[in-house]
Amino acid sequence: MPAHPEPPATPAPDSAAGHPANPAQTGDPLAVIRSRGYLRVLLLAGLIGVPVSVVSYGFLALVSWLQGYLFTELPAALGFDSVPVWWPLPLVALSGLLVALCIRFLPGTSGHPPSEGFAAGGFPRPPELPGVALAALATLALGAVLGPEAPLIALGGGLGALAVLLIKKDSPPTALAVIASAGSFAAVSTLLGSPLLGAFLLMEASGLGGAMLGVGLLPGLLAAGIGSLVFVGLDSWTGLGTFSLAIPDLPAFSTPTLAMFLWALVLGVACPLLAWGIKALARVVRPAVHAQRLLVTPVLGLLIAGLAIWFAVVTGEDTGQVLFSGQTTLPALISNGASWPIGALGLLALCKALAYGLSPSAFRGGPVFPAMFIGAALGIMASHLPGMALVPALGVGIGAMCVSMLRLPLTSVLLATVLLTSDAYAVMPLVIVAVVVAHVITGRLPEPPGRWLRRDPAPTAPGLG
Repeated sequence: MPAHPEPPATPAPDSAAGHPANPAQTGDPLAVIRSRGYLRVLLLAGLIGVPVSVVSYGFLALVSWLQGYLFTELPAALGFDSVPVWWPLPLVALSGLLVALCIRFLPGTSGHPPSEGFAAGGFPRPPELPGVALAALATLALGAVLGPEAPLIALGGGLGALAVLLIKKDSPPTALAVIASAGSFAAVSTLLGSPLLGAFLLMEASGLGGAMLGVGLLPGLLAAGIGSLVFVGLDSWTGLGTFSLAIPDLPAFSTPTLAMFLWALVLGVACPLLAWGIKALARVVRPAVHAQRLLVTPVLGLLIAGLAIWFAVVTGEDTGQVLFSGQTTLPALISNGASWPIGALGLLALCKALAYGLSPSAFRGGPVFPAMFIGAALGIMASHLPGMALVPALGVGIGAMCVSMLRLPLTSVLLATVLLTSDAYAVMPLVIVAVVVAHVITGRLPEPPGRWLRRDPAPTAPGLG
């Protein structure tokens, strides 16, 4: 089922579900902002931010609870003294089966196929929302290596559009697009640690620009700000804690050196090559998924679990380092990874990259957190190089890997620096160098082997780049 059209560059409906305002047709941003219709849009965007943020928080809390229960508490409840090393095998296989059933039998495609590339714009229709939620829940809670940001963007956009349709069934596409975008902003408002990071992600991925950029973004920014407040309030009220990404207790860093710039160039070259391999693996596997989805997707789950088990047996670390998006394990990796043997870090990066390459061909989720995790592992490895320190190595690795997968340079710089808190300003020049180099090389690499299959209906939500 085709998605609704993407928002135009000059969205300004006359009412929350009405006709375009005359000022918008002039292309004058100030005239649009002064119109009463635009004020109605802002009001509705702010109102939409509250329920969308509550739903997003509940979705993330459910994913976190299921991960803990299924992978930690359930083995004890079944009588095991400890979690068996083989435990991920049935769970990730079950993830593949459930996702395949959602895609096969529920309306739509249960979200955007991640292997087709990360893109903002468009949103699922109301009948498609259950498939998006269930497929994402099965992917995220049962161990596949994809992140929650793409499903949240899709769910937020779909819920925003649904709210407009409930108010007025014959709402024009412009009104639907603007409020759907606001819902997406609210859904990811604090997931990445800051509402601005989510805003940059959506803005850069959608390609919005020009004089009307601010007009189109204001409703989304308002919804993101309100969503952030809702997340903070729910953190305190429920006691479940925050689901925002944060890296605590980083060592101080003050001055980049020439050696660090040289190593930033090296990582800027290496990360695109690794990202190319990940995308190539997804392309090679995807035709088999389309041919026999119900059979092949559980098999891919077994392979992903096997990679996690291999890593755990060799290193003695937990299988969770390879499984899941990496959102919850990234802070611990950064805190403790410097004490790991270099071989264990290399095996972690390899297994995570292979599992990441298998996941987007059949599962449903986003690219940001797996790319950040792999970049962090590479950065920790690079911190062992002569003249390189941990904090700049982390920033460079995360930035270079994110831009290689997402092709969003501004967002990648922010992702790599905002998380480093007080060290951000000192690290930023190194990150910029690595991101620019990686972005240029990514653009010059040939297309990975294989071919995209278009048997799925048109994409309805963001995915993996």
